Amino acid sequence: MLLSAQATDRGVNKATRHLFAIAPTPQKMIDLGLPAIQDAIKSIGLYRNKAKNLLATCRILVEEHGGRVPRTREALEALPGVGRKTANVVLNNAFGDPTLAVDTHVFRVANRTGLAPGATVLEVELRLLERVPEAFLANAHHWLILHGRYVCQAKRPLCEVCAVAAWCDSAPKALKARPAPTAH
Repeated sequence: MLLSAQATDRGVNKATRHLFAIAPTPQKMIDLGLPAIQDAIKSIGLYRNKAKNLLATCRILVEEHGGRVPRTREALEALPGVGRKTANVVLNNAFGDPTLAVDTHVFRVANRTGLAPGATVLEVELRLLERVPEAFLANAHHWLILHGRYVCQAKRPLCEVCAVAAWCDSAPKALKARPAPTAH
């Protein structure tokens, strides 16, 4: 997550495959050192700053958390390069906490559809937490991200193939009149 800002998942995965194979723990990352970390991730944007944050985070994890990822939002957000979205992803994916990470796709889908409109990512997050049943929180942000990437795209939403167009605030009226899909 520290490396994903302004980079594609594919690019980050490609750049880190070798890095995490040779340095799978915070201590091994520290032992590897900054030049080797930078060299391993130089194909992703902002790699110098990301490498510094990764190394600083590993030091904090070793010195203050016994080499383990902390379980609280406050401790996570105290790590270099970690904001609320990254903390939410870690809390949700690693620990199963009922949180929602709001990235650009989730923000767009929540506002465009009317599911959870808000002017800020925090506003959208809090509204989504009110609307999404807890039973679905483990996967909700993944579903919203995928919907935003592949259906409710930024430049041209594919309303004609959207499964939720009938309930969407922005869908053309003709699509709102169609019957809801049935389960098979």
